[in-house]
This record gives sequence, C-alpha cells and structure tokens, in this order.
Amino acid sequence: MKEKIYLIPGLMTDERLWQRITPLLKEYELIHIPIPAITDFDKMNEFLKKKFESEKKVNLLGFSLGGYIATYFAIKNPSFINRLFVVAGTPSGTNEIELKRRKQKLLQIEKKGFSALSYEKALSLVEEKNKNDKELINIMIDMFTKLGEHEFISQLTSTFYRKDLHEELKNLNFLIYYFFSKKDRLLDYDSIEKLEQMNLKHLRVILRDGTSHNIPLEDPFTLTKHIKEWMKSSLI
Repeated sequence: MKEKIYLIPGLMTDERLWQRITPLLKEYELIHIPIPAITDFDKMNEFLKKKFESEKKVNLLGFSLGGYIATYFAIKNPSFINRLFVVAGTPSGTNEIELKRRKQKLLQIEKKGFSALSYEKALSLVEEKNKNDKELINIMIDMFTKLGEHEFISQLTSTFYRKDLHEELKNLNFLIYYFFSKKDRLLDYDSIEKLEQMNLKHLRVILRDGTSHNIPLEDPFTLTKHIKEWMKSSLI
C-alpha cells in the first residue's frame, strides 16, 4: 500500500494545482482536499479531523493559504500529524496594510461584481521563463473561473482571521518543511526571516531562486525532489 500525502491547495486553486507533480510522485498516494467554504479556522479543523479520522497520522502538505490551514491544524491537533510541508505560505497573520487591501477588494466586488482572472494578470504572476507556457496560464485562469465568486469571497475572508503561529511551531515534534521562492512578491519576508532565525531541529526552510508563487505548477521537479526528501526523512 502506498503511503499517503494529503494536499490542501491555496486561494482560488483546485486539484489541477498538483497535476505536474502527480506523475513525479507515483510511489505515493496523493489525496487532494479542497478548501471548504468556511472562514473560521477552528471549524476548518473539525472538517479536516473528519477527513483524517480513519488515519493514525497523516503527511500533510499545504500550498499558500492551504499551507496556513495545514499549519493551524497541525498546531491544534499535533497527534494527527506525521510530518508537515508548506509551499509558498507562511505562519504569519495578515498585516494591517494587506488586510485593508483585501477588504477593499471585497467592497469592489460588492459594487462592481466579480471579475475573472485575465490572461494579462495571470501572465504577470508567473516567472519570466514560464511566460510562454500557455498551458500554465490557462490552468491558472480556469481554476479561478471554476471556483468563482462564492469561493473567492469565502477564502479571502478567511485570511482576515489569520493569527501569528510562529511561537506555536516551537512546541511541535514532527518534521516541518517550508519551501519558498526568494523573490515571491506575495510572501511575508519578515515571517520567513523569523522561521530561519528560530533554528529548530524539526524545521527546515528552503529557498529557491525565482519569483514563482505557484511553485507546484512552475517548478514541479524541484518541489518533487524536496517532497521525496521530506517523506524519507525523520527527526531521529
């Protein structure tokens, strides 16, 4: 029986986020868990507990917002976790400037309606080397379109209630990987610096060159390499 890895996507991404790493991780069973339309992280925890009730311990990987959800769950329910991997996400709260911007975005939707992700906007979010990857751009647009207004409002609203989790990470006793791009403009770099300075034996911070946020789609080979290392590593 293959060992399982549970995958939680990020803001406005679905199971297609994993389609480029799936063929590279055939030795594992990858199980996608959509983000539920819940804005309360404790209620999300109850949702995840039901998903994991038949498992002894799980290998949990989260991307971006999904990384925060996975971290919050792991901190609140450490007995459920075998190991944790966070891609392009931090354990930080949402700062006041970003909080204001996101609330303005919701007000804009209320006044003018929900707008799909344009090709130009999607193109601006990918690394220079991937700007000719039309399949990548279309996946990003299609995921956003499929999930739509309701999911966008729910997921964005959930970020209003993020709190800083750095201190709680110190008390965990399972392996944690954080994997980022060095120049990802969507990240909180103060949070990454905090992680690096914590110097915990169970926590590893890995930085790749580049600007990518959507690492599972833009750099699946590097991500896969670190996932395999994570799955084969232990604290002992």
